[in-house]
Amino acid sequence: MNIRLIAVGKTDSKPLLALMEDYIKRLNFYVKFDLEIIPDIKNVKNLSQSQQKQKEGELILSKITPTDYLILLDENGKDFTSVGFSQELQKRMNAGIKTLVFVIGGPYGFSPEVYNASKGKISFSKMTFSHQMIRLFVIEQLYRGFTILANEPYHHQ
Repeated sequence: MNIRLIAVGKTDSKPLLALMEDYIKRLNFYVKFDLEIIPDIKNVKNLSQSQQKQKEGELILSKITPTDYLILLDENGKDFTSVGFSQELQKRMNAGIKTLVFVIGGPYGFSPEVYNASKGKISFSKMTFSHQMIRLFVIEQLYRGFTILANEPYHHQ
């Protein structure tokens, strides 16, 4: 299985980038992982929230293939513990999914078309995090999930 994380907008924080690179390197030991950044939409001040979601949605959907298994990171998604998330990863691998794609949308969420294309939604917290920080959290939880599945000592119960 391959895993891709698609995120809208770049990360400027060098410390966050360094941490993400570290966890991506660790994660690639277990699974092929790619982070894909969709550039921020230009002239957003001239767009309504709905128009911005629509434009971001078109860009997101242009990165998805029909065989991709699309999961959205959404505040109204399913909550998991780290162990539960690792079990969900195992289920997806057992199902023979070729590419599992997680998407972090823009500041206003996703367009209806992106919601319709998704196979599910997960929430990492009821709290709101910056789009830059949640990328790190997703990558770290993917790494943690694979160490749990490998029965390695990274995660403590």
